Amino acid sequence: MIRKVVLEPSAEGGFTALVPSLPGCIGEGETRAQALESIREAIALYLEPLQDDAVAPASGTTKITPQSRRSARATKAKEPRIR
Repeated sequence: MIRKVVLEPSAEGGFTALVPSLPGCIGEGETRAQALESIREAIALYLEPLQDDAVAPASGTTKITPQSRRSARATKAKEPRIR
């Protein structure tokens, strides 16, 4: 399952990672690598109750595609609208 991750510098130093499609799913780290590892763990913990309830599909490897907020907005703007 591929999830878009927004990775941005934190005001206090380090990096913050969040998943727009999973509200409240946030990870932090001193480096980009640590923030991405943190968000992988956060995604797994976020989805765990859903998998227990058989709401989500079976777990597999989660592929992280980091992008800045600016590029996330640009990508979203290019996506076709479904009516």
